[in-house]
Order: sequence, then structure tokens, then C-alpha cells
Amino acid sequence: MNGLQDCATLHNGVKMPWVGLGVYKVKEGEEVRSAVRTALEIGYRHVDTAAFYENEEGVGQAIRESGIPREQVFVTTKVWNTDQGYETTLKAFDKSLKKLGFDYVDLYLVHWPVKGKYKETYKALEKLYKDGYVRAIGVSNFQIHHLQDVLADCEIKPMVNQVEYHPRLTQKELQAFCRENGIQLEAWSPLMRGEILTEPTIVEIGKKYGKTPAQVVLRWDLQHGVVTIPKSVTPARIKENADIFDFSLTDEEMKQIDALNLNKRVGPDPDNFDF
Repeated sequence: MNGLQDCATLHNGVKMPWVGLGVYKVKEGEEVRSAVRTALEIGYRHVDTAAFYENEEGVGQAIRESGIPREQVFVTTKVWNTDQGYETTLKAFDKSLKKLGFDYVDLYLVHWPVKGKYKETYKALEKLYKDGYVRAIGVSNFQIHHLQDVLADCEIKPMVNQVEYHPRLTQKELQAFCRENGIQLEAWSPLMRGEILTEPTIVEIGKKYGKTPAQVVLRWDLQHGVVTIPKSVTPARIKENADIFDFSLTDEEMKQIDALNLNKRVGPDPDNFDF
């Protein structure tokens, strides 16, 4: 891995850049357009949005205005919980596509495993995939039992599972399960909304390489084979988060960071959320 254009290969052969820009809680309009524009100028080729973020329009606009050919930018969006179910998901996708202003999406995800609905929702994703509207499909916030439930009778295995993942929540069993089943793990909130950046172990490792704690954590993601989408609206941070390809952590350092796990979440628990 030597740069922002480096990609993981999903089980259907589609290439997904290892590092992307997350835009959760980034305001629609100038704020999101500016963040995406900055990221694309720096060399990012992967942007992660969702219907729930209400900024798909700005994301699409920034990509179009960048002058970078559409097929060179990997775009993810997600179906929100209130739209889950077969027909409603197809309608929600249509709405997202119109807002983005594209004729396809690179990756479409089921945002949360809504009980009694996520399998129907996933069937709609399979249809969108077969009809060529999405290049890859997957899920988000799915635990092992949710994945087993989908795998039991899906036609097309999920290509990605995007979950909360950081040094305080290493999800080893989930990662192993995904690896065995050819599902790419992707980290949201990789910096634990900033909480992890003062952790002494990470600060120390960073000093050794002349890297910030954020860069150390994002590098740790990559070396675990996890796609990562740090969110920022600050140009300097967006740049900093991308500057992780010129150093490597040792096995010992990887273990030290792994040992920080407390199974601690900053977001909702997928088994116990109420949306």
C-alpha cells in the first residue's frame, strides 16, 4: 500500500480504496462540498455518505465539479431504517441516486440491522446489484448473527460490513468471521470521535515515527486489512488522515494497540438500538 489510490478488492472483483472521507454530521451545502472538494484535491477517491446524513446532494455536486471522471471516485450511500423493506428500499435508492445526480452507486449498504426488515431490505439490494445500479452491496453495523442470517439465504454475499471499529472496539471475532466469508470490514468512527487521540500508547508510537495519533490509528486499520473512512471538514486534518502510507507499525506495536480493546462503543449497540 503506498497511496490513496490503493484499493481492497471486494469478492466480486470491484476495487474499493482503503481510505475514504466520511461525511457523517457534515452539513449539506458549502460545508460538505468543500470537504469533498478538498479530499479529492488531496487525492482521495472514496467518499462515504448515507441518506440519513442528508448531504448526498452536496457530495454528488462536489464530485461532478471536481472534473475527476465519475468512474474514478468510489461512492457509498446507505438505506435508512425508516425506509427498510423491499419496495421502500428500492424507492429510497432511487431518491438517493437522484440526489447524488449519478446513474449508479459504487456501494450501497443496509445502514442498520432493523429487526424483521433487514433481510427484505437486503433482497432489494440484490435486485439493484443485478440490475446494474450498484457495483457492490453490503451491510453496516451487522454482528455475526445478523450476517449468518443474511448468508443463510442470500443469492449474493455482502461484499462489505461497515462497523464501528477502533482500538477500544477491535471486534476480533467479527473480523475473523468476515474474513472467512470474503466480506470486507470497514471502520466507521475509526478515531473514536477523537477520544482515542490522547491514549499514551498511541501518542508514544506516533512520536517514534513523527506521526500524529490519528495517523497511527488509521495505519493500524490498514495493517489489519480494514478499510477506513475518517471524517473531517478541516483541510489540514483531511490531509493528515491521508498521510499514512510512508510508515509501517511493527507486529509488536500492532499488538500494543490491539491490547487497548475494552469492547467500548461510542455509537449505538447494533443488538440494542432503537431507531
